Amino acid sequence: MLPLAKLDALVDRQAVIEAELAAGADGERFVALSREFAELHPVVAAVKAYRTAIAERDGLDELAASGDAEMADLARADRPSVDARIADLETALRLALLPKDAADARNVILEIRAGTGGDEASLFAGDLFRMYERYATLQGWSVEVISASEGTVGGFKEIVATVKGSGAYARLKFESGTHRVQRVPATESGGRIHTSAATVAVLPEAEEVDIAIDEADLRIDTMRAQGAGGQHVNKTDSAVRITHVPTGTVVLVQEERSQHKNRARAMAILRARLYDDERQRLDAGRAADRRLQVGSGDRSERIRTYNFPQGRVTDHRIDLTLYKLPEIVAGTALGEIVDALIADHQAGLLAAEAAA
Repeated sequence: MLPLAKLDALVDRQAVIEAELAAGADGERFVALSREFAELHPVVAAVKAYRTAIAERDGLDELAASGDAEMADLARADRPSVDARIADLETALRLALLPKDAADARNVILEIRAGTGGDEASLFAGDLFRMYERYATLQGWSVEVISASEGTVGGFKEIVATVKGSGAYARLKFESGTHRVQRVPATESGGRIHTSAATVAVLPEAEEVDIAIDEADLRIDTMRAQGAGGQHVNKTDSAVRITHVPTGTVVLVQEERSQHKNRARAMAILRARLYDDERQRLDAGRAADRRLQVGSGDRSERIRTYNFPQGRVTDHRIDLTLYKLPEIVAGTALGEIVDALIADHQAGLLAAEAAA
């Protein structure tokens, strides 16, 4: 059974917010109320649709019990479709009432690093970045590279970027892990299949209020940028390396010509990493929650294999195999895997709720 009292409370809360907005809330209060109203709106709409369907079912039951044989037959014929609609609405409401990850609405800091496999791993890291970049574009999100270290034959040894848009973290958070590729490298004259890997880390973008960083805990070094950049890289100490001494976390950013901008970007990455570490530490202490996560969350875990000779992609956490490798790598079919991972996670949450 659905928690009817909770549904009533949500409807009442939306009415209160609507009245306060109409009365002229301003400033930060207006922004907060508008955000809450937007979050409640689809849930309240589903509650109203559910109640309408329940009333329709009750009306059909009354007709079926009436003395009018023809109307009773019509009511009984309509009952299965109404029952199916009620079941769908109940499922939608249960999903809407599940505990929300507070970071789901955040933007993302996406980190991709070449793993085992040498030059081929760097090329694969480049393929993964372009896959996420295209997927983000299809979602209406924006992608901005923060730092990048190119591979010797292309791709990236490491690339860090921000992904900004509604629901970015909610849809990308299950991409963290080790991605493996099996294919014949362009440099392979014998046609042998090589296996390479790259790691992906998806971090929710953190704000200053999320994690307190003591300036005394930071060691900040400036240096000349290395790599591409023409004459500029040899003339100015614009690159910034920040070390968070207590954790040993190191961030290096050199993409911008401005030392100030590079420092700001480095701090954003550092803040996101420390925030993510804290979230993982808290999650590790919640055994029940941890069992509900897709996979272990360990970034050393192999989560997905891209097999080019067979044209297939397999996500090992949910035993999903799709023979759509070109479309997935192009970003156009990545959403099918993302949807499946989210559905599996939600199913686990629903099962735990039912067991409780």
